[in-house]
Amino acid sequence: QVQLVESGGGLVQAGGSLRLSCAAFGRTFSSYVMEWFRQAPGKEREFVGRITWSGGSTFYADSVKGRFTISRDNAKNTVYLQMNSLNAEDTAVYSCAARKSGVTARYDYWGQGTQVTVSS
Repeated sequence: QVQLVESGGGLVQAGGSLRLSCAAFGRTFSSYVMEWFRQAPGKEREFVGRITWSGGSTFYADSVKGRFTISRDNAKNTVYLQMNSLNAEDTAVYSCAARKSGVTARYDYWGQGTQVTVSS
């Protein structure tokens, strides 16, 4: 069974940091792009950033650029979202998703999400 499992969420003070993990089980994702999204209460889901599993190239939303970093560990089949300089606007449920490289806006797998709460 293929699964994406996020972890690492929690409560953090403004200005603090958290690292989220997205562990992939059940298959290899070498031909996939891994993306992070977030959804705050009452708001639409927002793209945060992505990384290609094979080459490791990244792309970020303007709202997180310079503060968030996505990386991956091929040996652990895990993608990370390092979040620094957090503020209240970063409070949301963060989810990872996987889509085939070259296929846009169609995701084969989603994680269950992990809550990040930033207190001001």
